[in-house]
Amino acid sequence: MKPTPALADLTPARIRVGRAGTAYPTSLLLQLRADHATARDAVHTEVDFTSGSLAEDAVHLRTAAADRDQYLVRPDLGRVLDTESRAELARIGTRDADLQIVLGDGLSGTAVARQVPLLLPGLMAGARSLGWTCGRIVTVRNCRVGVMNDVGRILGSGVVVLLIGERPGLRAADSLSAYMGWRPGPGNNDADRNLVANIHARGVRPDDAADRILDLAAQMQARRYSGVAIKENLALPAVRAEIERI
Repeated sequence: MKPTPALADLTPARIRVGRAGTAYPTSLLLQLRADHATARDAVHTEVDFTSGSLAEDAVHLRTAAADRDQYLVRPDLGRVLDTESRAELARIGTRDADLQIVLGDGLSGTAVARQVPLLLPGLMAGARSLGWTCGRIVTVRNCRVGVMNDVGRILGSGVVVLLIGERPGLRAADSLSAYMGWRPGPGNNDADRNLVANIHARGVRPDDAADRILDLAAQMQARRYSGVAIKENLALPAVRAEIERI
């Protein structure tokens, strides 16, 4: 049975897809397998941070995960920089910037490759228009969210924004997240961070995401803290538009 237009407009989920006996229809099964393969490819896609627009004046670092296989089975190693990277960041990173942007491959290199070039220019331009100092872009290979604490501790940044690939699903293998924190450091956890998630063409558009990130960063700058006590501004056009879509 095909979904009604109203239901199809409300969700990208596969609903009322019908069946063939006790199994999925063949066409759906093939699509599921194709989407699963795309998701697996996204996890193993390596981002080339050293060429193109992402390489301009950036500081390129690695976590303590020696390779992709170790990264996937040892999340703890992806939350800290390796010894050489800590030294490199302390040597050439920008200290005490109002805004420090970090690019991490996370669990979807595809997301970083597709969404960051669309999001980053507007985000940087918006920050500069607000009069903020921006640190040199930092890239981190084999990255987990907790690496923000290492970056914040070493650089003493005001707001740290980590743009990182989300765990891919069967409907979105190219979704990016923006994790944010005020002066992150040792011991900070998810309760101390804010998040703009689901950044991709069928979710939160990159230009809307930039507006939301900047608004949250402005609140952090004004209040000198981040986390669960910071709420998104419901009057922001980008937030209102997403609420209306829901």
